[in-house]
Amino acid sequence: MTAAPPLHPVHEDPYLLVLDKPAGLLCVPGRGEDKQDCLSTRAQSQWPDALIVHRLDMGTSGLVVMARGTEMQRALSAAFAERRVHKRYEAVVDGAMPLREDWSLIDAPLMADWPRRPLQKIDPEGKPSATRWKALSLPSGEPAATHVLLEPLTGRSHQLRVHLLSIGHPILGDALYGDAALQARAPRLLLHASELGFVHPVTRQELCFKRPAEFVITP
Repeated sequence: MTAAPPLHPVHEDPYLLVLDKPAGLLCVPGRGEDKQDCLSTRAQSQWPDALIVHRLDMGTSGLVVMARGTEMQRALSAAFAERRVHKRYEAVVDGAMPLREDWSLIDAPLMADWPRRPLQKIDPEGKPSATRWKALSLPSGEPAATHVLLEPLTGRSHQLRVHLLSIGHPILGDALYGDAALQARAPRLLLHASELGFVHPVTRQELCFKRPAEFVITP
């Protein structure tokens, strides 16, 4: 098996790492020998004390923070649980969304769609879930698509994908929630974690990392 290329951290210090995960790479190992290559395994080959704090879906690219050691893992996990971490994503979605100065809100509870797991669904009995969105631009061509900014105020599984689907604007390239036509319009899921901000648990410095998306849209 060919060795994976080395990781080039966005940020590295004795306490934590910030990495830019490529689309198509798992954050943690999955079931089966073909799913052992992942971000955490690659990171631990370079930084043996690296530990997962949060995850991105396999198809999502972008910024991921990893702790160095269990104490830092607890501190960073608490920051995520207490919503003290700023997260912003970019996506390209189907259809024309209105261009406004203000952010709009999707407030819809989510729960597992048990007969179709790992899919999630909106359900009044689900966990409270909220996403802010703002349209950036309308790419040229037909069918219409919109480049949007997304800020999840909660951290539910597949939250951004299901929330956008619920308002009629699924993310292009989504193999889980989109039909064949939607998948054919992009070579991958067009969802990218572009900003990550938090207070460093040790130095108390305010950190903010940005990696803009580099999406390719198939007309």
